[in-house]
Amino acid sequence: MASTADFKNGMCLDLEGQYYYIVEFLHVKPGKGPAFVRTKLKNVTNGRVIDKTFNSGVKVDEVRIERRPYQYLYQDDMGYNFMNQETFEQVSIPKDNITGVEFLKEGDIAEVVIHADSERILFAELPVHVVLTITYTEPGIKGDTATNATKPATVETGAIVRVPLFINEGEKIKVDTRNGAYVERAK
Repeated sequence: MASTADFKNGMCLDLEGQYYYIVEFLHVKPGKGPAFVRTKLKNVTNGRVIDKTFNSGVKVDEVRIERRPYQYLYQDDMGYNFMNQETFEQVSIPKDNITGVEFLKEGDIAEVVIHADSERILFAELPVHVVLTITYTEPGIKGDTATNATKPATVETGAIVRVPLFINEGEKIKVDTRNGAYVERAK
């Protein structure tokens, strides 16, 4: 049990059977009336963000969450199979529980978030930026860069990313896995 005085960003709470991360919080002490804590909570399973207000001093259930590195092996009809880097144990995670799954390639390391008490897997996250090779894109036309124009490019995982006109087939680019946006050329 934790009280509202123990709140920290990133802390995980159990509210009505659902797990939520504290994205941000603010202790408010109005001139009249009791103090309270205003929070933004992110649902662990579906990623929705909600606003919730707690009275000051209220007890809440804290959930112990662990992040462990897992290596992606392959995909089958059960889901995406990962291997624990320390114990070599293999687990299958459904597609819906992996953020940035369209940029996942064999051998990548993902961070798997696990409920520490029950050892239940909650979700998996790819690193924020990954380097991918472009397998197909239309050739750029020299001098056609007056505006911030982009073109579609297919990367090695099969995902389509919008890239600037000067990027060509075979080049490596850095992609943001949260929104699928082109970041820069990889060095």
